[in-house]
Amino acid sequence: MNSQAQAVSAAEAPFIPAARPIIGEAEIEAAVRVLRGGQVVQGPEVAGFEAEFAEFVAGRYCVAVNSGTSALLLSLAGLGIGPGDEVIVPSFTFAATANAVRLAGAQPVFADIDPDTFCLDPDSVAALVGSRTAAIMPVHLYGHPADMRQIGDTAARHGLAVIEDAAQAHDARLDGAPVGSLGTAACFSFYPTKNMHSLEGGMVVTADPALARRARLLRNQGMEKQYENEIVGYNVRMTDVSAAIGRVQLRSLTQWTAQRKAHAAKLDAGLSSTAVTTPFTAPLASHVYHQYTVRVPGGHRDRLRAHLTERGIGSGVYYPIPVHRLPAYNLDIELEQTRRAAAEVLSLPVHPSLSDADLDRITAAVGEYDFGVEP
Repeated sequence: MNSQAQAVSAAEAPFIPAARPIIGEAEIEAAVRVLRGGQVVQGPEVAGFEAEFAEFVAGRYCVAVNSGTSALLLSLAGLGIGPGDEVIVPSFTFAATANAVRLAGAQPVFADIDPDTFCLDPDSVAALVGSRTAAIMPVHLYGHPADMRQIGDTAARHGLAVIEDAAQAHDARLDGAPVGSLGTAACFSFYPTKNMHSLEGGMVVTADPALARRARLLRNQGMEKQYENEIVGYNVRMTDVSAAIGRVQLRSLTQWTAQRKAHAAKLDAGLSSTAVTTPFTAPLASHVYHQYTVRVPGGHRDRLRAHLTERGIGSGVYYPIPVHRLPAYNLDIELEQTRRAAAEVLSLPVHPSLSDADLDRITAAVGEYDFGVEP
């Protein structure tokens, strides 16, 4: 098929979005039911969502909040991390990870990543531990678990907290243990494009009952009982409308995880003969493919993305600017693997709404791209 015929064919085919939030009749009915019931904030739906989510994180305490960023902030504040403290974080991630550290009054210290998993490099972390280090915040990026064994060993040697940023890793596992059960605390996001959502929302997860109680105080102006403010807190409660939607979504999470894995396997096979490097999964890790992220060599990433767009296929670059290079931080440090990843990564559609025909179109379009032409 020549290029003109390909363009016509792409124009006739429906656009394949990079991500597609699932909002079905069950979610709509749950929201309407709560609105008609009248108890819309911090009610039985929130309590039910917390209890049901605990089943996915080895029975840990769960505290629902209004966003993943709030979950990170409350975990830090609940652990007493603030001014004078440092928290080791990746720079190759969404800015919310470092922003939460800053909002808590602490200082983010940026470590490099493992080039295969895109998660924190344990050796880089170990080299950055200093007298002010209070915590390590690994991100389970794109749905792949960070190396919690080595990171945990470093934390144990130095008496540090470990806060998992699990915003992209619902239902992921490492050595059989669910992400969210591997650190001092863990934080999930329920933004619409995540593997499951509540429109907006987040969850603090911990095995420590004292930290869980402090998180509950912090989310609600420092009180569990009305007008009995024990500490100074925030207003970051989850609504019952969001919780009701989250409970519906949670019932499908296992199925959606299986679909994402099946889609990733089909993409792996279809892209095996192309120049892109398909996602890596570490031994004993279960990748849940929040993103299906390939590496595109030789400066071709942006041209390949434009090529896919012309053929009606969405894609994403997560993340083109390392956090330490953003204007809010603007640090002159060299993180080689972070720099390389930011220039090469491209995320292809992998969400549960894709059909086999969609997946075939994606792999065919990548296969048509000419890597022999100078970008």
